Amino acid sequence: MAKRERVMRMSVEQPLWRALTAYRVLTMLYAVGLFATAYEEFARPWVAVAYYAVLGAWTLVTLPRVANAARCTKRFLAADLTVAITGILLTPVADAHERVQAGGPTLPSIWTAGAVLAFAVKGGWRWAALASSLVAVANLVERGTPARDTVHNVILVCIASIAIGYVVEVARASERTLARALEIEAATRERERLARDIHDSVLQVLAMVQRRGAVIGGEAAELGRMAGEQEVALRTLVSGGLVPVSRVSEDAAEGAVVRSVDEEPPQSGPVDLRALLAPYAGAKVSLAEPGAPVPLAPVAAREVAAAVGAALDNVRRHAGEQARAWILVEDEPDEVIVTVRDDGPGIPQGRLAQAEGEGRLGVALSIRGRLRDLGGSADLISVPGQGTEVELKVPKDVTDARGKAEQR
Repeated sequence: MAKRERVMRMSVEQPLWRALTAYRVLTMLYAVGLFATAYEEFARPWVAVAYYAVLGAWTLVTLPRVANAARCTKRFLAADLTVAITGILLTPVADAHERVQAGGPTLPSIWTAGAVLAFAVKGGWRWAALASSLVAVANLVERGTPARDTVHNVILVCIASIAIGYVVEVARASERTLARALEIEAATRERERLARDIHDSVLQVLAMVQRRGAVIGGEAAELGRMAGEQEVALRTLVSGGLVPVSRVSEDAAEGAVVRSVDEEPPQSGPVDLRALLAPYAGAKVSLAEPGAPVPLAPVAAREVAAAVGAALDNVRRHAGEQARAWILVEDEPDEVIVTVRDDGPGIPQGRLAQAEGEGRLGVALSIRGRLRDLGGSADLISVPGQGTEVELKVPKDVTDARGKAEQR
């Protein structure tokens, strides 16, 4: 049994979370080391000792919280930033006034940047801007005046966090693009494998049943006819392929958009008429079409296909189950012509006018009415004993019944 491909998605953020975890531990030790070297200069060292005890415990206990984006919740980010801002605001209480005015480090020191970076990695540059702004306000309150070194440090933290947040958003968009490309590639490979298997087994069996049934005759001939119809339908499905589900993913930075193929043709663009007529092909219905797409406005393509379906219904109803039909598609410069011809007994002279008088308006409404609404025409030619031919003409510039133009 062939293996089915499975698309594995690797997060590009994981190295950033690991780096942030290490950064928080190292900067916590650095802040404690700064305090230890200047212990004698603190006015109230017990305040700093209490804060560092809380900071160290918080950093170690919350290490699992910064392991990935799922665990790093909004509530944790708010609490983490509160710990950093509290340490900044406690600095004038614990340290000497002269050291604060001289630009001495705050109690959390560069550990604060880790809290801001967590916002950046989790939510992108907008979250980083919010967190860095709150830290900037706390630094200005701690210093009392917008000194040059304070402003320099604040701007540095803001720029760094916003830049990292933007890079994270771009990385996420790239990851989604890569994952989608891998999914499409895997789906294409699976479709090709199924097409090969079906062609080598099911289609060949159905074709053999059709041939053998025609030779044996009787009930076997009917079975062969049904097998032939299923072969044509299955071959059309395999050749058409599988259409992926519509997905739209927009990055928060508005810099990357991931769009896949829609399940249905977009209503604003042209539709290939051949795709709508292909399901009508069968054991007793032959379809002849150009090798290139036959583009039509969506409303025109749907109505022409419906008119062809109505014509084939008439063939089955009036010409009998054994009658054959042919569909011919012609793509002219200004119009598309679709001809439906059968080898039935034909329509007696005056029969259509009689049917309209009796209130049976299948040809008048289902065929001619559809084409008339599109600005086209439907001509019916029938000779008793020689079959019937329906010629459908529709212009490529179509105006629907509501008066909206749909151009090619």
